[in-house]
Amino acid sequence: MIYPKTFEDKIGFNEIRTLLRERCLSSLGKEEVDKITFMDNVKAINTQLSRVREFRRLQEEEENFPLNYFFDVRQSVARLRLEGTHMEEDELFDLRRSLGTVNDIVTYLNRTDEDAAVAATDDGWRKDPVYPYPALHELAEGVVTFPQILQRIDQILDKFGKIRDTASPELLNIRRELAKVEGSISRTLYSILRSAQSEGLIEKDVTPAMRDGRLVIPVVPTMKRKIKGIVHDESASGKTLFIEPTEVVEANNRVRELEAEERREVIRILTEMAKVIRPHVPQILDSYKLLAQVDMLRAKTELAKLIDGIEPEVGKYPHIDWIGATHPLLRLSLQKQGKKVVPLEITLTRNKRMLIISGPNAGGKSVCLKTVGLVQYMLQCGLSVPMSERSQTGIFQNILIDIGDEQSIEDDLSTYSSHLTNMKNMMKSANDRTLILIDEFGTGTEPQIGGAIAEAVLKQFCIKRAYGVITTHYQNLKHFADSHEGVVNGAMLYDRHQMQALFQLQIGQPGSSFAIEIARKIGLPEQVIHDASEIVGSDYIQSDKYLQDIVRDKRYWESKRQTIHQREKQMEQTIAKYESEISDLAKSRKEVLAKAKERAEELFKESNKKIENVIREIREKQAEKEETKKLRDSLRDFKEGISDMDKQAEDDKIARKMAQILRRKENKKNRKKGDPSSSGQDKDNTSAATTLSTVSAPLKEGDTVRIKGTTSVGKIESIQGKNATVIFGDLRSTTSLKKLEHATAPKREEPRPFMTVGRQTRETIDEKKLNFKQDLDVRGMRGDEALNAVMYFIDDATLVGMSRVRILHGTGTGILRQLIRQYLATVPAVTSYKDEHVQFGGAGITVVDLG
Repeated sequence: MIYPKTFEDKIGFNEIRTLLRERCLSSLGKEEVDKITFMDNVKAINTQLSRVREFRRLQEEEENFPLNYFFDVRQSVARLRLEGTHMEEDELFDLRRSLGTVNDIVTYLNRTDEDAAVAATDDGWRKDPVYPYPALHELAEGVVTFPQILQRIDQILDKFGKIRDTASPELLNIRRELAKVEGSISRTLYSILRSAQSEGLIEKDVTPAMRDGRLVIPVVPTMKRKIKGIVHDESASGKTLFIEPTEVVEANNRVRELEAEERREVIRILTEMAKVIRPHVPQILDSYKLLAQVDMLRAKTELAKLIDGIEPEVGKYPHIDWIGATHPLLRLSLQKQGKKVVPLEITLTRNKRMLIISGPNAGGKSVCLKTVGLVQYMLQCGLSVPMSERSQTGIFQNILIDIGDEQSIEDDLSTYSSHLTNMKNMMKSANDRTLILIDEFGTGTEPQIGGAIAEAVLKQFCIKRAYGVITTHYQNLKHFADSHEGVVNGAMLYDRHQMQALFQLQIGQPGSSFAIEIARKIGLPEQVIHDASEIVGSDYIQSDKYLQDIVRDKRYWESKRQTIHQREKQMEQTIAKYESEISDLAKSRKEVLAKAKERAEELFKESNKKIENVIREIREKQAEKEETKKLRDSLRDFKEGISDMDKQAEDDKIARKMAQILRRKENKKNRKKGDPSSSGQDKDNTSAATTLSTVSAPLKEGDTVRIKGTTSVGKIESIQGKNATVIFGDLRSTTSLKKLEHATAPKREEPRPFMTVGRQTRETIDEKKLNFKQDLDVRGMRGDEALNAVMYFIDDATLVGMSRVRILHGTGTGILRQLIRQYLATVPAVTSYKDEHVQFGGAGITVVDLG
């Protein structure tokens, strides 16, 4: 159905149309805005809304969508249908840029996602392309692009839209000769000018000028006979003449001839270009429809942002269940004043088709009515609407309105007559898919008969099961809603204490007109108010008062209901918060247990390393096997204690278990110290392995030191820069100061064992230096085997003074690499570790730097 301009004026849609036109980039989009009409096809409406929704998402997600060069050159293109016609340079340039935009838009909207959707077919499975913006893709599907025309235009136009010199060989020759002649004229003129200036015929600051396309010299009238030539013009004041010297007349004539030849050649080139374009004129004109649609879509999205609109899914049956709906024009007007519009919540369903709104004057009844009309009309025109996303919408076949004073002098119609004419047309056109909007139903004549006729008309609307919103002050219409199915009362709320309208619609009870209260607020004499009350009767006053009390009580209980609802919501949020915190605490507790276990494993590894070092030293020094067994028992006990930790659930049990493990370890240490079978040498060696202390003072000659990460103690003989010569027993070694640390010399009661140990150590170091390899391959080993091999490998590397070694562990699942690096992080002698270069093994090899 096409509605007249007067209809759109009454509901305010023409102002919406103006806002859209202002946001278009070209006349193309403005024409499409003018074509916007009311639709009752649910598929067409949802398609339009889907395109707006996708275009809004596209603008948010994409930054380089082509929105430039929306030029309308359809008339120039259409003119090319006639043989021998051509487009001017600027028109051709606009055509090139606008067709380029069409090409870019089509390419952009025809992009597919990397993952294709799989659809079932009779003969198996096939892959269908998935478009990120399917509704917009449908808009661009089938639009023809013209890359060959664009390429041809680029050959004759430069980036500024001017014909290239190389557009044709003839044009190139003409322009070369033209430049040559103009250069000759310029040189001749300047020569004449300098000569005239030297003779004092013209001023020093005078330069050549252009008149009628010819180069001339400005001369004062008194000197015009001194310079031979043709006078072409004079200034407005008459104090300057513009003379073309005789020497350049022929050259200027040649310039004019060449310019004419150039223009003819340009026209020839443009005419040839027109021949290329002419067969494609219909397709080019069709492609401009895409530009028009995209321009209008952009305007729709800008309007949606302006009014905070959404694009709901529209149902195919009449239905209104709006939450937070606002009148877009009223919203914009109040925003300029720094105010906020009161949102509307309204429902029209099959069971509640007709809403009778009553309430005080200036309370918002008409605004509510116009909001319903404008928003529903915008929705069925495919525009975004300002309401909450929780709203539900449907469509109507037509919308009938009776708003405002339609008194007509020409047709000899009074206000009431025009209203009755509208009622007659509405009853004739109404059906179960009609939305009727009537403001001040029944007014304009004597109240009793006006109310009776209005009630009878309303009954006919109910028989035809039409939907509608009607505003009134008549009591009989308020009572009508209580006694007829499908009709419901609604009230615009009014604050009796503040004596002001709240502009809130409440469905379920009729509203009072608050005539007495408003009269008192305005300041009518109390006697007048009293007399009016006597005239209308106490029963009416009391019923109106009871109605006000009902509305007040309903507002009170509605407020209570909302408060309870909010409290319940807060309680649910609090419960959810506590449940989340409990879950986080449980998660944190597991993380703490895991970290405790991880820390214990690190302590185990560190202790394991120290104990293994002691065992190695004892083995090298030929200690008793009983002592080695005790140390290994201690290692096993510590390991068992760590494993037991994982079986404890509570933190206090873990703490008790750790204390038990430490006490067990301490007891074994004490037993070892008190064992009379242990020799003095063994005690000294164990002490050296466990009680060495590090001092942070600078190293100097004579200090007792050790290599970091080892237990062998020596003395600095001399220091040369960053290196030092250290004596380990009978062995003299040069090493970096960074690898050394202070140490406490082990007690030696007998010199002989010390001499024996020193000689054995020297022989061991010499042997290891000869046989040591910088690479260790642990691929295929279990975790404990690999760690044990790495421990010995790092100890040997530190002992022989290697600065860098490599551990080959492979990639695999990465567990072996992780275990090795966790161990390397605990070794003091390791300064850094990293992946090998990708060309030499990458993550499968760990390079270890020792310092």
